[in-house]
Amino acid sequence: MATSTLLGARVPIERLKRAEEVFARLGIKPSDAFNIFLAQVELRNDMPFAITTNVDRLLTTEEQGKTWVNAMGEY
Repeated sequence: MATSTLLGARVPIERLKRAEEVFARLGIKPSDAFNIFLAQVELRNDMPFAITTNVDRLLTTEEQGKTWVNAMGEY
């Protein structure tokens, strides 16, 4: 009996390239990232992030940096 399955998805090439750059910095492959996503869905029994049609204002780079430092400390 199979313990895994092959999943195919159609995604825009540029989106995948940008995501792969992030994954490379993390030392993971797209399949690893997707497995992490699925594990989080399973653990939470929900999406691991909010999905909404009410778009909040995006943080500026400076605001993101301050938020990171406040949450995680200096890099």
